[in-house]
Amino acid sequence: MHEARVVEKVDKSLFIDGKWVEATGGRTFDVLDPATGATLCAVADASPDDGRAALDAAVAAQPGFAALPPRARADILTGAFELLHQRIDELALLMTLEMGKPLAEARGEVVYAAEFFRHFAAEAVRIDGGYQTAPAGGSRFLVTRQPVGPCLLITPWNFPMAMGTRKLGPAIAAGCASVVKPAPQTPLTMLALMDVLTEAGLPGGAVNCITTTDAGAVIEPLIRSGFVRKLSFTGSTAVGRTLLEQCAQKIVRTSLELGGNAPFLVFEDADLDEAVEGAIAAKMRNMGEACTAANRIFVHASVIDEFGRRLAARMAAMKVGPGTQDGVTVGPLIDAAARRKVEELVADAVTRGATVLTGGSTPGGAGYFYPPTVLTGVPRDAQMCDQEIFGPVAPLTPFATEQEVLAAANDTEYGLVAYVFTNDLRRALRVAEALETGMVGLNQGVVSNPAAPFGGVKASGLGREGGSVGIDEFLETKYVGIKMN
Repeated sequence: MHEARVVEKVDKSLFIDGKWVEATGGRTFDVLDPATGATLCAVADASPDDGRAALDAAVAAQPGFAALPPRARADILTGAFELLHQRIDELALLMTLEMGKPLAEARGEVVYAAEFFRHFAAEAVRIDGGYQTAPAGGSRFLVTRQPVGPCLLITPWNFPMAMGTRKLGPAIAAGCASVVKPAPQTPLTMLALMDVLTEAGLPGGAVNCITTTDAGAVIEPLIRSGFVRKLSFTGSTAVGRTLLEQCAQKIVRTSLELGGNAPFLVFEDADLDEAVEGAIAAKMRNMGEACTAANRIFVHASVIDEFGRRLAARMAAMKVGPGTQDGVTVGPLIDAAARRKVEELVADAVTRGATVLTGGSTPGGAGYFYPPTVLTGVPRDAQMCDQEIFGPVAPLTPFATEQEVLAAANDTEYGLVAYVFTNDLRRALRVAEALETGMVGLNQGVVSNPAAPFGGVKASGLGREGGSVGIDEFLETKYVGIKMN
């Protein structure tokens, strides 16, 4: 009953210009519970006209929101931070119901999401500039930073709260009005966030939220309108490429956090207990449905058997089930297509010679569950070595030398994050510098932190989110030359 009340409490309409409005023609789509496959509710399904109405509201709100004092914007973010903590239980349950992650993880995400608001509340009042004498004298340089303008923010389904606050935090701090579009699999968490921001004092039109099943038809006209000045997208590399092409016509600033194929390197001198803990964190967070998930686990040949035994024992002991149940640490995958992909990748690896140490077979019953799985001896031509698994599967591949494993780790179009486990300081620095990734976890399996810059290189994206540089993505630098004589 409590679950039904939490879902019922969320407004299922579009949030435009500070008001809840129905989609054109009253269109809706269903939101499913991945633990059962049952329908949770229906939410508004925006049309291109609805999308344009949301953008028009952001454009109209932009001048006034940009003029709002930095302290006022900081206070809004601080208020939202406090409200998220006050409502952590209901927001975590809502997230678990629509996305599937265990309640403990959902609570952790709400805390993590709130930290982006607290971090960027501090950044809002530290937007700086400069004043200097020209080298030749006779004039002065005045440098200011101003909001880039109306933003389009597109968030994924796997971290429906944190990916929203990671974009909305700097946009609000910088004074940019925005339109946010959550993934259709998990719209409820973002809709609930609109209520939080409104209660925290956000002006109408400063943030607008549209939910839709036809993202291409709704989003492309907004990008091509000429009114969007900034796009921030988290999702697949394929969609990111399409959006980047669309943004090119109007020279729209872009931040893209795209796919990953994270290598996880365990050297012979690593603390194996520490490495196993790191692997659990890097692999099993969110059931492996994360762009930062360890996708290729390279273990030195001298320790791979022991590492595999310990990892398999840990993963086999994990409890699989609906995220709302006590003790569950592995919830369902997001949908049937996601589970089918995992099944196919495991079958391919086994066909090519990999050995299953635990898991590897789909359970019966309702929901999109897949057991924690460890494969060893995974050959480098297996399909899962080139694709994001996005599931609870840990593929182990042996290596012999540092040079060999670096070549293998960098042999991918992606470059988001890598993990390195070694107790040799010189090796740690050598390897961290040689890895072609935007982030490296050294003897740790989680790198995400609101106070640190998050992002990748190569096909893993452009720009950075979080850290002191996160707000830079939403600011333009303006130079004013002043003649003095």
